[in-house]
Amino acid sequence: MNGLFGLLERLVDWFADPKHWSGFDGVPVRVLEHLEYTALAVFIAALIAIPLGAYIGHTGRGGFLVVGLANGLRALPELGLLILLVLLMGIGLLPVTLALIVLAIPPLLAGTYAGVRNVDRAVVDAARGMGMRELAVLRKVELPNALPLILGGLRAATLQVISTATIAAYVSLGGLGVFVFVGQYTRDFPQMLAGAVLIAGLAGAIELLLMFVQRRLVSPGLQPNVVRRGTTG
Repeated sequence: MNGLFGLLERLVDWFADPKHWSGFDGVPVRVLEHLEYTALAVFIAALIAIPLGAYIGHTGRGGFLVVGLANGLRALPELGLLILLVLLMGIGLLPVTLALIVLAIPPLLAGTYAGVRNVDRAVVDAARGMGMRELAVLRKVELPNALPLILGGLRAATLQVISTATIAAYVSLGGLGVFVFVGQYTRDFPQMLAGAVLIAGLAGAIELLLMFVQRRLVSPGLQPNVVRRGTTG
């Protein structure tokens, strides 16, 4: 117990030390690097997964592809994939970004496909009956109704990438993983714990931000757990 309290006390001292909050190796710089890796990977993954998931969900063709691809990509070990890409491409941002993109695609792809595919078929048929073209049906009917699941996939992908972007430091890049790996190498356990706390705190803050964005973007009628008021009788 004394060891735990001692470690926590040293953790507080680490955060209270001004030198950890300034310079090129300070917490603000590492947070920005971590966010850059995350934003780049999630953005590229969204450009790939959302159109593909929307097309497959709309046409109903290739649903097995979504399941197989999502499960296959989830099964890949991120660190092993990163090391393989580094051996093939060399140390740099590209292999790290590719590894994180592979991690971000499954939840985005699955969320978009499920969201579009589960839109009420009567609503879709009504839109077609009004003379809307297929692209208009997808853009004006299916995607707006699928938005909660698409944003859910985006939240899941973002949180997974934030957690896994720690591996960037393993190949001599930046991010909050620097505190974890350097702390492990030097046996500076308060620094390791500080890195873990910062990563968890960043993930929690981004999750709250994305929840707020989802509430602002999604129609109240499509929000989960909406309490509807109606007449009783």
